[in-house]
Amino acid sequence: MSLFKRLLRQPLVKRALGRLAAGYLRLVRATNRFTMETGTGISGDGAAAHAWLDAQLPAIFGMWHGQHIQMPLMMRATDRVATIISRNPDGDINTIALERLGVRVMRASGARGRRRAADARAKGGAEGLRAMLRALKAGECVAFSADVPKVTRRCDAGILTLARFSGRPVVPSAVVMSRHLRFGSWDRACLALPFGRAAIVLGDPVFVPRDCEGEAFEHLRSHVEAEMDRVHARAYALVGRHDRAAYYALAAAAAPTSGASEGTA
Repeated sequence: MSLFKRLLRQPLVKRALGRLAAGYLRLVRATNRFTMETGTGISGDGAAAHAWLDAQLPAIFGMWHGQHIQMPLMMRATDRVATIISRNPDGDINTIALERLGVRVMRASGARGRRRAADARAKGGAEGLRAMLRALKAGECVAFSADVPKVTRRCDAGILTLARFSGRPVVPSAVVMSRHLRFGSWDRACLALPFGRAAIVLGDPVFVPRDCEGEAFEHLRSHVEAEMDRVHARAYALVGRHDRAAYYALAAAAAPTSGASEGTA
């Protein structure tokens, strides 16, 4: 392990970086002009939008990897939100930052070592699912990345499984800023910058019936994937980033559609 990595794993350094990250996100929230649009096409941050959102709670807010850094920015002061982060040293800084922003963090086991990777992922997934089910049952919302790890913008079955067993809807979500830095990582992670325009777009809630499986389950998975691209395209259009909007809109248009893609609770 390099000296730099060893330094980052020191408790004092992790606490300092976590607090710095939380402070930076507060600055971003305070200096960007936000607009909000809900699944029914209600625009603005008025009573109608808040009433629509309240009617969905507790919900499962799904977002793409790379955009998840902005997740706390869509929270209202009264929202109870939990998320899940792998129980490994790399997740400690994110945990500190999120907790300072009012998000309850649940830690799940992560894979360690090549031989144990598959078993650890399975164990961590089951542990995380149980933790999120308990959170939803207690009235908390759950927000986390919906795509398959290392495969950007491919909706994972896990978020639908959570909706299936909890009876709560998946709400495709996007929080974007007109000014941001985009990294060259696999998920093309974005770091929001201050002093710009911001948009929160929430898609129509998607319920997954308890008996949903096979082809019907795959239709719902594809539908959520397309909705995730659609809300990101719409959010980028609202902040005037039509280059990014076109990128997501193209993917949403190419996705298969199904008239029976949304279930009922």
